[in-house]
Amino acid sequence: MTTSTRGAAKVPAVLVLEDGRVFRGRAYGAVGETFGEAVFSTGMTGYQETLTDPSYAHQIVVATAPQIGNTGWNDEDDESRRIWVSGYVVRDPARVPSNWRAKRSLDDELVAQDIVGISGIDTRALTRHLRERGSMRSGIFSGETLPADAELVSRVQAQPAMKGLSLYEEVATKEAYVVPAVGEKKFTVVAVDLGIKGMTPHRMAERGIEVHVVPATATEEEVYAAAPDGVFFSNGPGDPASAEGPVALMTAVLARRTPLFGICFGNQILGRALGFGTYKLKYGHRGINQPVQDRTTGKVEVTAHNHGFAVDAPLDKVSETPFGRAEVSHVCLNDQVVEGLQLLDQPAFSVQYHPEAAAGPHDAAYLFDRFVALMAAEGAQRA
Repeated sequence: MTTSTRGAAKVPAVLVLEDGRVFRGRAYGAVGETFGEAVFSTGMTGYQETLTDPSYAHQIVVATAPQIGNTGWNDEDDESRRIWVSGYVVRDPARVPSNWRAKRSLDDELVAQDIVGISGIDTRALTRHLRERGSMRSGIFSGETLPADAELVSRVQAQPAMKGLSLYEEVATKEAYVVPAVGEKKFTVVAVDLGIKGMTPHRMAERGIEVHVVPATATEEEVYAAAPDGVFFSNGPGDPASAEGPVALMTAVLARRTPLFGICFGNQILGRALGFGTYKLKYGHRGINQPVQDRTTGKVEVTAHNHGFAVDAPLDKVSETPFGRAEVSHVCLNDQVVEGLQLLDQPAFSVQYHPEAAAGPHDAAYLFDRFVALMAAEGAQRA
């Protein structure tokens, strides 16, 4: 990737899809080229959290909200150590950021982190195209002189598809670290980082949990060296069918009957550990306004999502698994996709969405309390 830092707004740019569709606009952020799976996010706000979410690795994100960048970029809302998206697509970038917390513009941050983007295209038409055809390989190319469209399409088609890609090790921490409990320490949780967002251990710390975040490659012995009261598996990017290591680790945790909670990628890992399959969604769920029903209570929640794969588990019955009975606990009301699993014979559950909700609604924050209750109940039983 080659980049330039100034004058990008006047530089021509094109977004090229693998099916040959081309959108022409202006460079936004760094100038150069980038490749990734084109996906769209429906959140009206929270672009900083979206861009720094590791689950978006190797994806070119299309913002469906028409104007992006109004609140600039601050130094507090990053969800990880860097921007992870491969590219960013917006319709109408803000000319001047206006927010008391802003330290610089979104455009400046994209340039600083070498993220190639495009602006000035019809993102509504692009979103409708992706809904009809499905998420697909894409590329953003910008510069004063660009090759012919046919050549750019060929270069996009030569890129690997998301299905089959193993990405969680690329984004996960390489060294373990601890997030201390806020106030009195009540529990110890080991969080397996498959692409964890910073707000997730913070939500647990708020509930008196000392969180030991470990790399995605952590062994069973390394996990249990902390004597955890519970184990957490995070969100993350890529195809869960490629995650043999995390599935094996979760299987070991289930065999020990340790209270377990997984979100997003962690939900898919639990599904595979229980013997269910996973599959790629046509265009996925991404944004902060997805309706989900908690089938254990009947409550409908508005939730934050970022996933392109889902668990293939039956909605209409309790399933027998190697670890006892399991059922689908949450379901998306838009398309009936499995959004949560729970075991009925031991303390383990997961959801497909992001209850830490950064950015997004806090309807699902109770899931952290449910995890606390599981650990408390298991501790009382063992005592």
